[in-house]
Amino acid sequence: MLDHIDLTKLIFGRLTWDAIPFHEPILLATFAMVALGGIALVAALTYFRVWGTLWRDWITSIDHKKIGIMYMILGLIMLLRGFADALMMRTQQAIAFGDNAGFLPPHHYDQIFTAHGVIMIFFVAMPFVTGLMNYVVPLQIGARDVAFPFLNNFSFWMTTMGAVLVMASLFVGEFARTGWLAYPPLSGIVGSPDVGVDYYIWSLQIAGVGTLLSGVNLIATIVKMRAPGMTWMKMPVFTWTALCTNILIVAAFPVLTAVLAMLSLDRVAGFNFFTTELGGNAMMYVNLIWIWGHPEVYILILPLFGVFSEVVATFSSKRLFGYASMVYATCVIMILSYLVWLHHFFTMGSGASVNSFFGITTMIISIPTGAKIFNWLFTMYRGRIRFELPMLWTIGFMVTFTIGGMTGVLLAVPPADFVLHNSLFLIAHFHNVIIGGVVFGVFAAINYWFPKAFGYKLDTFWGKCSFWFWFVGFYLAFMPLYVLGLMGVTRRVNHFEDPSLQIWTIIAWFGAVSIALGIGSLLMQFYVSFRNRHALRDVTGDPWGGRTLEWATSSPPPDYNFAFTPQVHELDAWTDMKKHGYQRPTSGFTKIHMPKNTWAGFVIAALSAVVGFGLIWQMWLVAGVGFVVMMAAIIVHTFNYKRDYYIPAEEVIRTEDAYTKLLSSHV
Repeated sequence: MLDHIDLTKLIFGRLTWDAIPFHEPILLATFAMVALGGIALVAALTYFRVWGTLWRDWITSIDHKKIGIMYMILGLIMLLRGFADALMMRTQQAIAFGDNAGFLPPHHYDQIFTAHGVIMIFFVAMPFVTGLMNYVVPLQIGARDVAFPFLNNFSFWMTTMGAVLVMASLFVGEFARTGWLAYPPLSGIVGSPDVGVDYYIWSLQIAGVGTLLSGVNLIATIVKMRAPGMTWMKMPVFTWTALCTNILIVAAFPVLTAVLAMLSLDRVAGFNFFTTELGGNAMMYVNLIWIWGHPEVYILILPLFGVFSEVVATFSSKRLFGYASMVYATCVIMILSYLVWLHHFFTMGSGASVNSFFGITTMIISIPTGAKIFNWLFTMYRGRIRFELPMLWTIGFMVTFTIGGMTGVLLAVPPADFVLHNSLFLIAHFHNVIIGGVVFGVFAAINYWFPKAFGYKLDTFWGKCSFWFWFVGFYLAFMPLYVLGLMGVTRRVNHFEDPSLQIWTIIAWFGAVSIALGIGSLLMQFYVSFRNRHALRDVTGDPWGGRTLEWATSSPPPDYNFAFTPQVHELDAWTDMKKHGYQRPTSGFTKIHMPKNTWAGFVIAALSAVVGFGLIWQMWLVAGVGFVVMMAAIIVHTFNYKRDYYIPAEEVIRTEDAYTKLLSSHV
């Protein structure tokens, strides 16, 4: 009997039937909807017989373009989940006054605000920016793919498996109740004895590996694979921002990996890194998590600064004003982002001298950021501005981000931060820059590069609906939080006693509903555009009159991107080619060497999720067997040499001739 009990414990660990939330009607209803949706999706894929195509052309693909698109799809799916959490929080805060306890129990509410932050940062914003960099950078520098195509596939699936673990916590066990940064001692084994923090740790560890390897890959791609003639100061601004972003990733994410490993050892093995026993110190965790966390903010925003630079130049029909200053400002932001982390905890007793240093560096970092705003304005000055969808999102960003930047400078003043720290003012500021910068930038990029990826433009009407719902909804949702923060209302509160506050929470709820309509309009925009794709199709590779090299290819680009490696002579490579009557080569085509798709990225990442799930629930046998099989898959892949194929010259000639005819007929 003892042996049987020990074996059961070894296999199932802490996992029991009690882990299934049968007592939570909201979770059960959600699970039922997800299950029905999953069954419907499987049935549809089976009915239309697309499993084979899905596996061959997408899941196993190492084409940077398809991987970039899959990153974007992952970001959109997780946006729906993360925003659902936000809408529930706003609804709870709008009604939970006095005797009305609202519809979310405190235990559930705490999980929701933690999951919302984790999902929006790690599994919405990060996939969006990584997907954009994956798709656009090789095309902008004249490369056929990234430096390490298999690693690219593996990185994507590791990020996806981290998201899978977060979603699993909704139905098996629970998620952390600590806030999205999981400060100890609340995240320690005494404060959180359940599996919530373990879900947090292992989902981020798995996704973090994918992000780190993607950073290494893109740095190598930009440094080593630029087209002949593309010197450092002839790189597109988006490529510059991608380079700085990935340098930040490679420098910052190992810190996150280390601090989460230390927290895990604290919880499982009693190491006491962050507890007062045996000399531990919780403040060490706070420093380490923010040494990663503040560069992370710029990891998110820098690529979108590059997007806005591309959009403003294109739709103003002018070369970007102050290219060199843009590049230097990006590099200065990259460096200074490591010198401001302590402004996140001015109130934690570091002392006046330390607080002063970090307050000053925080104000200084606003200077290169402000310089970018002026460069975009000067680019627009006397330009022939076209108010297409990408430009609308860009103008909305410039207004919204400027407000968020000013409130950030206010919070950089330590005495002001002492008053406003941990209040809803801080929440409003953070969302002001992340929504106004990252989210608006992503939507500008989607509308800008969607024709490049799919060959047809997105529907304008539903795109404008999405923009205005988002723009108005943001101000309704977060301006009241500035007011509440100045009144002293703290964050993460699920019930209020003062009825005078309710009007502000109701306004914020209407803002959240408007944003929901914006998301719905975005989905409708995709649907209507797909349905009318033949009418919206643009036969050239350059529907907007773009200025950089990616527009020199067909839309969508062929698997090999470029039949001939382009020669770059000027900063705006494609504009220069058009100006000098660029002629596509008509002879000299040879077969093109391409790497084959691979099963290994998906399989190894899936096995890592199995290992992570086993470690979360202390299912040591499952974790051990999963790790052994994962290592075996890695070894098998390592010695699988048959990974190459060639695109015949005849196929390349056929593709290039067709595109040349379309381009010439359009001109």
